Amino acid sequence: MQVLASSTFAFTICFAIWMMFAVLGIPIKKQLGLNETEFGLLAAMPVLSGSLVRVPLGIWCDKFGGRIVFFLLMLATVVPIYLIGLATAYWQFLVLGLFVGLAGGSFSVGTPYVARWFPKERRGLAMGIFGAGNSGSALTKFVAPAIIAAWGWQSLPTVYAVAMLVTALAFWAFSASDPSHLVAGTVSFAEQMKVLKDRRVWRYCQYYSVVFGGYVGLALWMTKYYVAEYGFDLRLAALLAACFSLPGGVLRAMGGWIADRYGAYKVTWWVMWVCWVCFFLLSYPQTSMVIKTVKGDMVMNLGLTPWMFTALLFVVGTAMAIGKASVFKFIGDEFTDNIGAVSGVVGLAGGLGGFILPIMFGALVDLTGVRSSAFMLLYGTVCVSLIWMHYSFPPAAKAPAAGAVAV
Repeated sequence: MQVLASSTFAFTICFAIWMMFAVLGIPIKKQLGLNETEFGLLAAMPVLSGSLVRVPLGIWCDKFGGRIVFFLLMLATVVPIYLIGLATAYWQFLVLGLFVGLAGGSFSVGTPYVARWFPKERRGLAMGIFGAGNSGSALTKFVAPAIIAAWGWQSLPTVYAVAMLVTALAFWAFSASDPSHLVAGTVSFAEQMKVLKDRRVWRYCQYYSVVFGGYVGLALWMTKYYVAEYGFDLRLAALLAACFSLPGGVLRAMGGWIADRYGAYKVTWWVMWVCWVCFFLLSYPQTSMVIKTVKGDMVMNLGLTPWMFTALLFVVGTAMAIGKASVFKFIGDEFTDNIGAVSGVVGLAGGLGGFILPIMFGALVDLTGVRSSAFMLLYGTVCVSLIWMHYSFPPAAKAPAAGAVAV
């Protein structure tokens, strides 16, 4: 459908721009002499504003329609994106990052906008296809290093500003509106926010903060991780980081189909287990041990090679892609009448996770000196998720394929 195609393309560009500091932040860090925590804050700043606007944007989508809200949102980011190329001080990058971050709020507009064009039994796949726009993170890792290498980092914001303007105009030309999709005008903001009293919403917020917040945090952090941990240059580091970002976005559509077929609970449960195992392995730091033997000292080096590390990241990206779709399958099934409000709240939780994690990654490195501490933190969050999920659903809700029925 034309609406799905135009929305997915627009979201891909928005997400690519939302993640721009994952690559752009590296030369800025070098130029300004930032420490790890300051870099984490710089990379995460767009995620903060993109998360905070998700709730009002979701509600406005219900009230005014996704087409006009999506279009105006993209237009609002064009000038701030361009101004990044003119910034010189750290505070200027932080402030502009907040405005650029509005692009990340497009998810809470596009999800309900797309979902309402499809019947309930196909919404998981439709929202998964739209959510595949997360692959914009990989797009930035392919495109941005080449632009920076050719014309300098100041040229990247100009290119991205033009891309956003063209995308907004193309979206308006190829999308459509349906007045029947709007929430009744008599429904107030307070009435729409009554969803916060439903404990299922908070449960899905927690799941999404792991699968989406973790994805965003790692997408922002991995390029720099490869540069610092393995000594790769920016282009190779970004390419390897895309091995996580690309499946984490593209395969979300497959995740929607799987969730439609096997049920949101069962799929989300196995996603958490896969992430738990991978994060345990990724947490192990590069280690050298001296073992006393009868023949003398034996030195043993333990640690992941770049290729083993990348393979595990690929698995994590795939699992998170499926998990992002399965969490929204819960929402599409259980909150049909106010998808916008609920997706905004859940998206806010996931986005805040993506904002907090890069800052914590940097702080942990500054405090411990161990770069793999980022994965130790993620391992702990998945442990909490598995325990909470186990005790949140009764056995009857776990058995059938339609295991998305929660209490």
